[in-house]
Amino acid sequence: MGALDGKVAVVTGSGQGLGRDIAIGLAKEGAKLVTNNRKPGTEGGDAETTAKTIKEAGGEAVPVFADMAVFQDCERLIKTAVEKFGRIDILVNNAGVDRAKMVWNMAEEDWDFLLDVILKGAFSCTRFATGYMREQKWGRIINVTSDAYRGTVGHVNYGASKAGLVGLTRATALEVGRYSITCNAIAPTAKTRMSWSPEVEAGLRKRVETGVWTQAQFDEYLTMGGPEYIAPFIVYLASEASANISGRVFNVTGGKIALYSEPEEIKSIFKKEGVWTQQELVDLIPKTIALGLANPAPPPK
Repeated sequence: MGALDGKVAVVTGSGQGLGRDIAIGLAKEGAKLVTNNRKPGTEGGDAETTAKTIKEAGGEAVPVFADMAVFQDCERLIKTAVEKFGRIDILVNNAGVDRAKMVWNMAEEDWDFLLDVILKGAFSCTRFATGYMREQKWGRIINVTSDAYRGTVGHVNYGASKAGLVGLTRATALEVGRYSITCNAIAPTAKTRMSWSPEVEAGLRKRVETGVWTQAQFDEYLTMGGPEYIAPFIVYLASEASANISGRVFNVTGGKIALYSEPEEIKSIFKKEGVWTQQELVDLIPKTIALGLANPAPPPK
C-alpha cells in the first residue's frame, strides 16, 4: 500500500527537472497524476514524457499542456483531473521560469512574465482546486517557493514572485483549514537545469568576489543534491500524516529538511502622546529597534 493510494495529484511544470521528480515520486506512492507543462516537445522532456514514464512503471497519468499564466488554462488543468480520475486531492504548484536582470535593467515584460507564471499561476490553480477540495473535505496544496524569497541578487522578479508564494501559502492555509485542506510551501535547493549551469556557477562566483555571498554559502551550493531529494518530503506533505502541518515554509537541501521561522515583531518603541519628531527618531532608533542592524549589501569602502 502506498502512502497516496486512491489520491489524485496535479503537478504544474512537471515535464522535467524538479517537477518531473515530484510527479514520479507521488505516482510511486499510488497517486494518479496529471502532469503539465506549457507546450509539447520541450527539450529535456515534457508533460507527455513524464506521464509515459509513470505509466511504464505501472501508474496512471494524463498529460495536459497548459500555460500557467492563463487563468482559463489553469481551470482546464484542474478540471482534467476531475474528469479523468473523479477528484483532485493534491496540487503541487511547481511551474517556474526566470529572467535574470538587475532591477535597473529589468523590462516591464520581464517582471510581468514571472509574476504571471509563478504567482498568478499558483493562485489560479489553487482557486479552482480548492472548490473541489472543499466539497470532499480533504486536500493538500504545496507551493514550490525558493530561498530567493528571503532576498536575491540579479532577478528581483523571481525573488518577488517566490515571496508572493509564501504569502499565498499562509493566507490560503487560514482560509481552507476548516475543510481539512492544508497548504504549505517548500524552498528546495537542488541541481536542476534552471538552477545549475556553467553560467549560474559563474554568476555565483561573482557574488562571492563582490561580497554578496560568503565562501561558505557558495561551498554549500556546490554540494547540494539533485531533485531526487525533494520528492520524499513532498509525498509526506501530501499524505494523511501531515494533517496538522499547514501554512508553513520548509527548506529541503539534500538530506536536510528545515522549518523556517514565522514573521514576528521582535522590537518596538512607543510614544505615549503626540507624533514622533524626526530628531526623536534620529536619537532613539539607533539605540533601540535598529541596534545591531547592518546593511546587507553596503557600498564598497
